Amino acid sequence: MTVFVSRHAALSSLALALAVPSALAQSANTAPLNNVLVTATRTPQLASDILSDTLSIDAEQIAQSGAGSLVDLLQRQRGIQIARNGGPGTNSTVYIRGANGNQNIVLVDGVRIGSATSGAASWSAIPLTAVDHIEIVYGPLSTLYGADAIGGVIQIFTKKGQGAPALSASVGYGSDNTRQIDAGISGATGGEHALSYALSAGKEKSDGFSSTLPASSAYNPDRDGYQRDNAAGQVGLQLAKGHELGAQFLTSRLDFQYDSGKSAFDTRSQQKLQNLALYSKNQILPIWSSLVQLSESRDKSFNATGTTAKERSQIDTKQTDLTWQNDVRVGADMLQLLYGHRKEQVESTLKETERERTTTSLAASYNMKRGDHLVNLGLRNDDSSQYGGKTTGAAGYGYRINGALRASASYGTSFRAPTFNELYYPAYGTESSKPEKGRNAELGLHYSAGATQLNAVYFHNRLTDLLVSTSPCLVSTVDPKKYPSCVYNVNHALLEGLSLSASRQLGAFGLNGNIDLLNARDESTGKSLARRAKKHANFAADYSAGALKAGVELELAGERFDDSANKTRLGGYGLVNLFATYRINADWSALVRWNNLADKQYEVARNYAASGAKLFAAIRYGYK
Repeated sequence: MTVFVSRHAALSSLALALAVPSALAQSANTAPLNNVLVTATRTPQLASDILSDTLSIDAEQIAQSGAGSLVDLLQRQRGIQIARNGGPGTNSTVYIRGANGNQNIVLVDGVRIGSATSGAASWSAIPLTAVDHIEIVYGPLSTLYGADAIGGVIQIFTKKGQGAPALSASVGYGSDNTRQIDAGISGATGGEHALSYALSAGKEKSDGFSSTLPASSAYNPDRDGYQRDNAAGQVGLQLAKGHELGAQFLTSRLDFQYDSGKSAFDTRSQQKLQNLALYSKNQILPIWSSLVQLSESRDKSFNATGTTAKERSQIDTKQTDLTWQNDVRVGADMLQLLYGHRKEQVESTLKETERERTTTSLAASYNMKRGDHLVNLGLRNDDSSQYGGKTTGAAGYGYRINGALRASASYGTSFRAPTFNELYYPAYGTESSKPEKGRNAELGLHYSAGATQLNAVYFHNRLTDLLVSTSPCLVSTVDPKKYPSCVYNVNHALLEGLSLSASRQLGAFGLNGNIDLLNARDESTGKSLARRAKKHANFAADYSAGALKAGVELELAGERFDDSANKTRLGGYGLVNLFATYRINADWSALVRWNNLADKQYEVARNYAASGAKLFAAIRYGYK
């Protein structure tokens, strides 16, 4: 049965959800959250002082997840749904609060990644073994990060060196002849000129399974395997107290097979990610800190459907960013001033898309604390050589009802820049394409007391000037004979929903869950946006007994449509996962994970296969 999230129903549900933590607050321990997050304000800040809807996944949670890929880990988080064209090595899309994959920003250690031609990150190429922790910020953040931050921002942090030298390593094996190995070293020296360092490398290989189903015209019953090789590192040198120079890098190469019909040629693709950043952190005055970062991010894609040059394609995109961030303390408040310059370049076998554009940005934000009141204001201007100037703003207010309970309200504008494909791809892109625009309002309540965490957020994100493909082309300035179909700005869309989450520790038992009710629709047609379920939920329970920790997970997804016309329906599904970890001693641990216990057959994209029952086991050294 299909359920629409009307505004009245969403607000009623929010009010009911908010009543629960309010009642609990009368008797529970009111200790606030003390974890520090960076992404929501671009500077370290206590989670209890952040107005944005945020979520963090720490190193222990990642280690215990036994996830086969970053996408597998993300799809268990609230507010996130995924679509994938087959197994872990194939192309994936991550939707945040219903926003499309190119309406979200992905950062790795502060470096923006993604393809300038598609506008989305190459999720399958990002190595999970190199990740230390992850922060997710829901809602528009264009005032902080510029174009494309409509649905949210996901920042991935690689491992950083601290303390005495430490080694870590793991080796794992699982279904589909999946083999995984990684190792790393990290640490820091003491003294006046302290040096921190971290270096890791990993390799993963799997025989995989057929990426398509028999109903697909591209079906081939062979196995579609993948191999992922990666390395990451960071180094920081303290020149003097409050002054640090550093560098960081990430490189990953993914080779994967996919189906393109019953052909003797083994169709395959290769994706490469390469990030490099140099930074300088300086405490110029007791109240004034500065961060200057120069970074380069490359996204390279190679595709081969045959042996001839016409059957092969390559797209290399490069982003170069210079950022100067200044944080000035004004009593208990924070004033942030930001300058940015970004250059995007494309090199391709398709010469029409070989273009470049630059964007210069100026931004200011102010975070204020006055007793139980929290206020955040932000304003930004992005001036592009391609789409001109865009100004975005945001305002948020929070009130601490008591030590454990906080209410918040916010409003923010955002935009997405047209991709190079939407501008220049032959017989598809149109140079008149304008940026998409978003206006988001949300209400939230957040409760944190000891072992209990509760969150309820209602959001209403209205999008205009959406870029859609139409056939025949309706743009008056182009030749319809040359453009049988094209992209142009036409649609209005609404991303509206209610997100609920809760966690509770009851002695040796840990319980957590989240429920998302989403209404993502094209307002010009009344149709649901493709591949986004109206209902999605995750629940988990674990039990700890000495060195053993075991648990069960349940993922539930409602039905959705595979196409914008809402003619192809994808059924809902429920998945059960089991996991267990055992701490052998202070250094050694073991993990066993059984995903999709019931071997449920389901689709997140029409005629593409999803993982059946999969077993994975690993031995780890040095994982804390």
